[in-house]
Amino acid sequence: MSVALLLFPDFALIALGVLLKRYARFELAFWTGLEKLVYFVLFPSLLFNSTASATMDLASTTGLIVACFGAMGSGVVLGYLAKPLFSPAPDVFASAVQCAFRFNSYIALALAGRLAGGEGIALMAIVLGLCVPLANAAAVFALAQHRKANVFGEMLRNPLIIATLGGLACNLAGIHLPEFVMATIQRLGSASIALGLIAVGAGLRLTGAIAEKPTLAWLLAVKLVAAPAVAWLIVSRLALPPLQREIAILFAALPAASSAYILAVRMGGNGAVVAFLISASTVLSTITLPVWLLVSR
Repeated sequence: MSVALLLFPDFALIALGVLLKRYARFELAFWTGLEKLVYFVLFPSLLFNSTASATMDLASTTGLIVACFGAMGSGVVLGYLAKPLFSPAPDVFASAVQCAFRFNSYIALALAGRLAGGEGIALMAIVLGLCVPLANAAAVFALAQHRKANVFGEMLRNPLIIATLGGLACNLAGIHLPEFVMATIQRLGSASIALGLIAVGAGLRLTGAIAEKPTLAWLLAVKLVAAPAVAWLIVSRLALPPLQREIAILFAALPAASSAYILAVRMGGNGAVVAFLISASTVLSTITLPVWLLVSR
């Protein structure tokens, strides 16, 4: 399957979100409620189900995990360099830095499934299970420091961290919830990808005056160019199997997480800047993601 056909269904759902927001005349409360439903209920269900049921064969996926950690870690380090390099306003930096290393998990699982079916989803679930808590912790840390809030308290209340850690704990401890409970969680999670992608499209905001342009350009370059380049270097050195190589570079090249906006607003950050970065990275990824997927093959 060509890269263009692989990406089309998911970006089509994002485009549908744009059209619905503009022409369907749904009230703002509808979209706000949808974002909250996905963030607090549906997507945590998907993360819990994916991590609890994934085959955690860490021995055979060590190289994949190293590559993904390396890419995300480079995003954290390079993202934080924006502060000394460009001296952005404190609220802009605290809110926007997460867009250099947080990733859109809706697109990740959707594309992994289209790339290699259940095997692709299983590999991506391992990556997300290990990386989501760390990425969210780093994002919460920056915002909590800015607000002088309790960092660990904010982390413990984050639904994505709770869901992934809970799924990992059940998986590693061999705990199996009743089948009817897991079936319910699975169905909730299944709804999250399509609704999450539509919500991403509805939330795109590329208009309006955006300050701190050098900082924002830097963070976009880190997320869409530097991080996948680091992943490519690592997988080339480690000589990973073809599918793991593709999953690692796909993970590194993902646009910024749409939930970054909800986190920034909920913690009193600069939501407008984060909305712009999410939107810009999503739009630009329609160009960069196909390029990186071609490079990975």
